[in-house]
Amino acid sequence: MSEEKQTGAAARQVAEWMVEEIRFRGILRQEEAIAHVREHFGEAFIFVNDNGNASLEKEVKKEFRKLHRGQIAWDRDGFMWAWIG
Repeated sequence: MSEEKQTGAAARQVAEWMVEEIRFRGILRQEEAIAHVREHFGEAFIFVNDNGNASLEKEVKKEFRKLHRGQIAWDRDGFMWAWIG
């Protein structure tokens, strides 16, 4: 498997974890997601955005959107995702 395919597969695993966590708990705070991803998946899936905050890589976000199909919303004020399904 090429490195690009491995990275895509791993990004999907991160996204799957996020969806399941939100489905189970109802919410997932960004700082909790970042800490979990760092510990269990590695720094490759995190970057520091223009505001100086840790964020998830674009590939993870892309896979996440595909998986939840509009059943999860981002709460900008609370810095968290919530199940709206």
